[in-house]
Amino acid sequence: MNLSAITVSFPLDEETYEEVQKLCKTSAVCDGVLLNQVMNLPIAKSYEMRGFYVLVYDDEKNLLVGAGTAVDLMGLNTYEWSMLVAPMYRQLGIGTAILNVLKEGLAMRESEGELAIIVEGSNYGREFLQKNGYLYSFSEATLEARAEVLQKEGPVTLRPFMQKDTEALVAIFSDAFGDIREESLELIEFNTTTEGLVMWTAEIDGEVVGTVTTRKEGEVQWITAFAVSPKRQRQGIGTQILNLVKDYSLRSGDKTILLDVEVENMAALHVYEKAGFMKSSQLDYYIYIGM
Repeated sequence: MNLSAITVSFPLDEETYEEVQKLCKTSAVCDGVLLNQVMNLPIAKSYEMRGFYVLVYDDEKNLLVGAGTAVDLMGLNTYEWSMLVAPMYRQLGIGTAILNVLKEGLAMRESEGELAIIVEGSNYGREFLQKNGYLYSFSEATLEARAEVLQKEGPVTLRPFMQKDTEALVAIFSDAFGDIREESLELIEFNTTTEGLVMWTAEIDGEVVGTVTTRKEGEVQWITAFAVSPKRQRQGIGTQILNLVKDYSLRSGDKTILLDVEVENMAALHVYEKAGFMKSSQLDYYIYIGM
């Protein structure tokens, strides 16, 4: 058996995209989980995202049998990576080879941090990461809701971000995420300059009470950077913002809204569940602590 590996940066060409998609489908049959999201396929063709793939082929069969992918989702030079090896090839050390090339790629890009990701319940992935010096850190659940017409109007209005909102949103992000001022400004810059992202400001009678960012992928709207002013929490404002996004999504021709939330964040989970979101999957994140 002859195996070879190559590294390719985003965006993937159509042929390579289809090869990775086929690998995900093959593994899904064996593992019983959908892997397109964790393998970055929804953004693999993006010219805006910083990321790359490590691809391993069985040259004799001209078949993609393993892949690793790393992406700088927030534009902060911190990469999240994951990998996938075809079920029939998992005892050949391909995972270790992919990990080594991924780390070389992160070093070349002078990455300032990394998180390894596996799908909930992946015993093979958990054992592999632990064997290679990674420690469980936290989990994120993906929640899903249907796009639908706004049933009941409230006092909250949602409009595109304007520069005059900056200071109010910096304060909100600081409280919600514990960010320092520079981190909040970087987040605002990223969410307002990256193609495909729309940053929204929520207001009540001219007062900035929250924010949310949406990203369209096909017939799906992804929600990120969702936060409510600490002075306005527990007033139903978060639910109103989410309902406005559902209405906007429907009018934009979308069918589904997705978002990620840490499973330990019970307060946020309560808000999302109240707005009709239900868990569809979960990803577990690991940090490198050394061998």
